[in-house]
Amino acid sequence: MTEQTSRFDVRIGVNPLSWMNDDLPSLGGETSLETALTEGREIGYEGFELGNKFPREPQALRDTLGAHDLALVSGWYSGRLAQRSTQEEIDAVGEHLELLRSNGATVMVYGEVADSIQGAPQALGRRPRFRSARQWDDYAQRLDTFAQFTLQHGVRLAYHHHMGAYVESPEDVDRLMASTSEAVGLLFDTGHITFAGGDPLMVLERHIGRVCHVHCKDVRPAILEMAKNRGWSFLDAVLAGAFTVPGDGAVDFAGVIRTLAAHGYRGWLVVEAEQDPAIAPSYEYAQRGYRTLRALVDAAGRRQIGREAA
Repeated sequence: MTEQTSRFDVRIGVNPLSWMNDDLPSLGGETSLETALTEGREIGYEGFELGNKFPREPQALRDTLGAHDLALVSGWYSGRLAQRSTQEEIDAVGEHLELLRSNGATVMVYGEVADSIQGAPQALGRRPRFRSARQWDDYAQRLDTFAQFTLQHGVRLAYHHHMGAYVESPEDVDRLMASTSEAVGLLFDTGHITFAGGDPLMVLERHIGRVCHVHCKDVRPAILEMAKNRGWSFLDAVLAGAFTVPGDGAVDFAGVIRTLAAHGYRGWLVVEAEQDPAIAPSYEYAQRGYRTLRALVDAAGRRQIGREAA
């Protein structure tokens, strides 16, 4: 059978947030990287995103992951293009970009942290915003030039819309995608877009052509409502359990996977759910997330083969 361009070619990876938290080091701080990698591989994950306990020297990282037969999925990069020039960002990204490239990652998670309150004890309503068309256009131009630079080095920028940052809402995502070129890929995060008031399937359909990376996190709607009504910070919401793994909340992951498959998405699906492992045991929840996605991906693959054979 000849392979079709619509083939659903995905791999399932995980972010170490299920075991340890970079923004709240006390959550899972006692858990070793070895434990996370061993358990993740045992569950069935093919790769990990970076976290704060991973080595940052290319060969050391290669050896660490290779010992567990795991791939490097990607790694978060804290960008500040809302404040600094493209050249300043290019000068800052060098070591991180090389770490990703030399370990086989083809996307870089770009999170805009300039003025962000995602790690601050402030209500999410106080997040930064671009107030004028000029501010949006200038930012988009800097981002686009930076993305073209990383792409020239074999790594596509995957822009992470994020609670507490400049690009948070569905309207923000629309504006950014409309103002940038194909060099700027979109990291589609099911949990963040839901928390920001969006319908994940509608946003995904609108921007599927730009999606180059997917974070799969579920949400607990009752806690999201409390976070909004009570003016919680992002970290307050995380501690209260706003996020969880696929299959344990309200996001329609069956619909998400069907949409990705129908459009021939190729890349990683990454289980990422900030939770307190004392409340949501790491292995149990990481396994639940994997099994949920594995079943949906396998079902989508069977449907795809059935259509091609018909």
